[in-house]
Amino acid sequence: MEACHSSEISNITSYAVTSVAIGTLQAFAGMWINAFIVSVICMSWVRKKTLNSNEKILLLLASSRFWCLCISWIHFFLSLIYPNYLHVYPIFLLSNSAQNFLNFFSLWVSACLSVFYCIKIATFRNSFFIYLKVKVDKMVPWLLLGSVFFSLVIGTVVYDVTDKAFCKNLNFTCQGCIWKGRIRIEEHFLHFCVILGFGFATPFTAVIFSALLLLFSLWRHKRNMQTNCMKDLSTDAHIKAMKCILSFFIMYSINFVFFVLTMIYVMKRQNHLVFLFYVFQYAFPSFHSLIVIFSNPNLEKTLLKILSYMKCKFCMK
Repeated sequence: MEACHSSEISNITSYAVTSVAIGTLQAFAGMWINAFIVSVICMSWVRKKTLNSNEKILLLLASSRFWCLCISWIHFFLSLIYPNYLHVYPIFLLSNSAQNFLNFFSLWVSACLSVFYCIKIATFRNSFFIYLKVKVDKMVPWLLLGSVFFSLVIGTVVYDVTDKAFCKNLNFTCQGCIWKGRIRIEEHFLHFCVILGFGFATPFTAVIFSALLLLFSLWRHKRNMQTNCMKDLSTDAHIKAMKCILSFFIMYSINFVFFVLTMIYVMKRQNHLVFLFYVFQYAFPSFHSLIVIFSNPNLEKTLLKILSYMKCKFCMK
């Protein structure tokens, strides 16, 4: 029995170390990518003394993803290596709510970016759409403020529901209380699904409509340009924006599928599968940020300069 018990501890330790190593590599790669976006935009801000609407959205998007990955990594690290720290009320509740707030805020800001691209680039002659195109720069701060508000509401509601699931007087170090806490979570599972589903579905709907409108605009524009063999700047802008929005749509869909699977398998307590789903979920911010970099000329140019400089330094050694 003792040999079996020591073997089980060894397996748990091995699993924890492997998970932390993978999670750390993934989190720090994503943090570096988003920190790069923030630093480039901030340097541009200092140099020009102003930011355009696109840069404002990208700055908030990269900042929220950086802190989301940072807090998620700390939470993940503590849950595997020092779980007792999370058992103290209300550390777990605050950590969980902060993750949800930043995660949903980044999703809403991503949706704002897609809507912004659509309004700026699409060519419709509808009077309302022309009005939006003229006023979009003034609307961006309000869209971002609305994203903060809705994300804050969702984070607060998640905190409240989690607080009800785990009674304030629960002692998490007690095994029986942990079991009672899990029962309470299962009782509130529908509330979690509704809240988190709303948080995911609303920005996702905005992205779908943006992609469809931009695709329809591109189709109309190409039809009007059939007599011209040369592609114009508007066509190139359409294609670049479509690549960015469609890539976001595809990754968002994959992210949503793994989010649903995570919710299901958390209830089944299959931790190894849940960890695998988390790996795919937290790869989303990094990959989307990379696509944002390569769809933005200034960010792409700066990144290529840095990579070229590092390559030269490496070759000189």
